[in-house]
Amino acid sequence: MSKKTLALVTYHSYSIEIYDLFIMPLLDEHVRIDKYPLDAVSITGGIKADLVLLSSFTLYQNVKKHVLNDTEIIIADHTLMKAGTDRIKQLPNGTRAMLVNINYKVCIESILMIHQLGFRNLELIPVYPGSVPVGDIDLAITPGEPSLVPKGVRKIIDIGHRVFSIGTIAEIAAKLEKPEILDCDDFHAYSGSIAPPSLNLDNILGDNQILNKQLDTLLNIVDKAIIITNAKGVIHSYNASAERIIGYRKEKMIGENAVKLMPEIPYREVLESGKEISQKLVNINGSSIAVTVTPIAIGGNLYGVAATFERFTEIEESQHKLRIQLIGKGHRAKYTFDDILGTSSGIAECKKIAKRMADSTSSILIMGESGTGKELFAQAIHNHSGRKDYQFVAINCAALPESLLESELFGYVRGAFSGAKKEGKMGLFELAHKGTLFLDEIGEISPTIQVRLLRVLQERSFMRIGGDEVISVDVRIIAATNSNLEELVSRGQFRQDLYYRLKVLPLIIPPLRERKEDIVTLMNVYKRKLNAEFELSGDAETKLLNNGWHGNVRELINCVEYLGNIDEHLVTARQLPLTQTVRPLKEEPENRVGLMDDLLRDEQHNLPDYLFVLESLEKAYTNRERIGRRTLAAKSRERALFLTEQEIRSILLKLQESHLVSIKKGRGGTKITDLGKTVLGQLRETDLIH
Repeated sequence: MSKKTLALVTYHSYSIEIYDLFIMPLLDEHVRIDKYPLDAVSITGGIKADLVLLSSFTLYQNVKKHVLNDTEIIIADHTLMKAGTDRIKQLPNGTRAMLVNINYKVCIESILMIHQLGFRNLELIPVYPGSVPVGDIDLAITPGEPSLVPKGVRKIIDIGHRVFSIGTIAEIAAKLEKPEILDCDDFHAYSGSIAPPSLNLDNILGDNQILNKQLDTLLNIVDKAIIITNAKGVIHSYNASAERIIGYRKEKMIGENAVKLMPEIPYREVLESGKEISQKLVNINGSSIAVTVTPIAIGGNLYGVAATFERFTEIEESQHKLRIQLIGKGHRAKYTFDDILGTSSGIAECKKIAKRMADSTSSILIMGESGTGKELFAQAIHNHSGRKDYQFVAINCAALPESLLESELFGYVRGAFSGAKKEGKMGLFELAHKGTLFLDEIGEISPTIQVRLLRVLQERSFMRIGGDEVISVDVRIIAATNSNLEELVSRGQFRQDLYYRLKVLPLIIPPLRERKEDIVTLMNVYKRKLNAEFELSGDAETKLLNNGWHGNVRELINCVEYLGNIDEHLVTARQLPLTQTVRPLKEEPENRVGLMDDLLRDEQHNLPDYLFVLESLEKAYTNRERIGRRTLAAKSRERALFLTEQEIRSILLKLQESHLVSIKKGRGGTKITDLGKTVLGQLRETDLIH
């Protein structure tokens, strides 16, 4: 009996050489192969064969008109050898690279192939002879075409020539009715040397010999444990991973009735109802196993079921890896307790307490002024805990409006609201599963978010916006605030039950002015980091130590950066960018008068500017409006004062030092305090305000 003929059509002769090396040993014993490299052979005389295989879909239009006898044409699906994918795996997430090949269309094919192999974290730019040069990329990836890489590219990764996928080999075997192709030693060796395919069971149906061979081969390539039965529940496919999880050899299971042999698995329910049962947790050999049983049906007829098995611990690990891919390089804690600088007793005691807290899973509330390093402590606690190998997810609650904050925290389902991504979105609680969620500026969240957050803390579960599925999470909450939450609770602005849920383990970070012995040490550290070369005079160091440091370490860093840029070797007290010293807040009337006198004395020439800001803030308070520097600058122009935002910032800081205003981050804006309103009233009584 003569061999059937396969016509292989390619663009180039060297492609034939590659296929000769890797593919022909699988086929030439079973079929005759006629080769048509278009750079060397003319096809105008026509192609006569039992099957035509094109190496690229771009050949179809040119080749179809030359194929005789209505012979079926198939297009090769390509993959890479494992060595090639191993090289791609070494690249970090988000890598930008050229993808270099012979022309634009083949570049796109190669990019799609790489994406289909699971490498969707790369940004690949097609580059080919004659394309526009890409000047800002110094990495090229090429499937066997290094000679085409533009000159000057620093790094070239050759991932090897593209080869036919398992599916293409199986399709050739099926079309030519040669099942023995899939049962030879060369085929098994080849399937083990290429990148493993993904498996779609819905497309592998039927009883003929070709498909059964293909199914058995593919089942043993995939990682998941899979058992397939016929309509009566009799097992006819059972892969190697199933042997590992179930514990029985394939020879013992094939031909047995799965319903009777494994009653804990819902085979009977699916065979009777025809409906899938997904992710049911069962106990097999003392292990928790998640099983999904899917009906195999065509045209309303049930042909059997397919069951997939995963150990629960493997699912958790897989989800963790997926989360890592989803969040890329972000959401990782960089700092440890070694990064928290200072030798004062206050900071040492704070670190000691925080390390003990790290061993717990209870919620932590970090309290401290702006700039004291609350997130630094949160990251250090995470990295000192048993959750250090999982995500540290941080969000500033004051930086987002309520609706956006809610969707960021809890995610949403498809179509949840106008503008939502059509595939939905995973929220930060899900991303932080097994890890830590850091909620900065917790005092700024709205009552609606407070209710949802309380429920998560109580139930350890939530639903996405617009969804009805309850999602369970294991997340450690660390919250931080520079607000007085007890005062907010007393005003009814913060839920008392949420406050106590968050404040299971309170941690108070001392302000910089209470640990003066750390000031010079920190300054020297940041001098080295910022390459700032200066020395302090005696009076400058004294002023530095007596400064109020309401911006704390952040303010100190700004001070070092400023001094490093003024190019003075010896800095005097007058050159320090400091505007205030510690001024204790007292509510006695005589102290209010003192504050007013200080303001009149120190800022007499700028008094109209200060009075304008205080009056504007008082009006905003009365109208229940938020007001910021930009709005104040615009209003100043209406009053012919023409203050810049930077000038207003300086005024607000001075007023905050005197406790006349309260500056909040993000949506909080700046508010006049009760003391500020009193002082403003007294200034009106002096006839300074007309």
